[in-house]
Amino acid sequence: MAGSDTARHAQGPSGTARGGGDTLHVAVLGGGRSSEHDVSLASAGAVREALLEAGHEVQRIEIGRDGVWRRDGAGELSLSPGRGLGGADVAFPVLHGPFGEDGTLQGALETLDVPYVGAGVAASAVCMDKVLFKDLMGALGVPQVRYAGIVAARWREDRDGALADATALGLPVFVKPAHLGSSVGIARVTRAEDLPGALAVAFEHDDRAIVEAAAPGIEVECGVLERLDGGGVTRLLASEPGEISLDRDFYDYEAKYSAGGMELVVPARVSASARERVRELAVRAFRASGCAGLARVDFFVDGELVLLNELNTIPGFTPTSVYPKLLAASGVAYPELVDGLCRVALARHAAQSARRH
Repeated sequence: MAGSDTARHAQGPSGTARGGGDTLHVAVLGGGRSSEHDVSLASAGAVREALLEAGHEVQRIEIGRDGVWRRDGAGELSLSPGRGLGGADVAFPVLHGPFGEDGTLQGALETLDVPYVGAGVAASAVCMDKVLFKDLMGALGVPQVRYAGIVAARWREDRDGALADATALGLPVFVKPAHLGSSVGIARVTRAEDLPGALAVAFEHDDRAIVEAAAPGIEVECGVLERLDGGGVTRLLASEPGEISLDRDFYDYEAKYSAGGMELVVPARVSASARERVRELAVRAFRASGCAGLARVDFFVDGELVLLNELNTIPGFTPTSVYPKLLAASGVAYPELVDGLCRVALARHAAQSARRH
């Protein structure tokens, strides 16, 4: 395929990828319509390089801000239901935010009938909605940061009641769009009179906002990875938890994606029991929300108190991103990580295809 990133030079004998598995043709999807377009492209580029290093053939698919799919940065890609995706064995979506991480892209890949990495339609939609995810975790009794969800319609019709719910959390609070990631549209509010402005900014991005109480302690993150064992059964690996160390008030966009914006300390500087509690709750949240493949689960830890914050189904994969660093610290190198995710996706698709609908 003209212009594609092929990697036959990285293959082992007889066309096998490094590590002994068969060489795969992987379609890596990046970009998207959300405000996280550029971050997604950076993540997709890193995934692509790791797949090449693992010995696979890679096809680049960039989804433009206009929503058009383009192959290898050139012509538009024609898609037909049930016909797969450009001859790829498996798709690796690396899109953050709406239209990529919220179930819409996953639904398109289901319609194309192509195996794909990561959570399915329902889990993607639930986890992308910060309010819905917290409602689910609350129903299961998972300890978490206190919050209030506010929809734009209520903000217009009952502003006083919405503000009362938000201020009941105390100050400071964090105001966020409910369906965005990468700290886009987030504000730290320390004065009650600044709440309306912060909510107005959140509603510029979304029709639902979440207001979260400031949590005590430190921010700790844990990667969850689904892996195939020798018998083809999947097992979950919870990474060594890592601590986010900052020199600013909160973990904003610049801290996440600027070199030196934050320091990841692995293992996190918490007690052994708190570390195991983080890993336990990460797996519990992953399973309860119906996730697949991978997730990064974020917590606040204060002594022995562990509070769940959120779960990301497509965490950042840039060179400065936390998820690949957590897995590397837990013994899973980047090429092994992306290779394993593709093989889990293939196994899941094969199992689903064998079921009767």
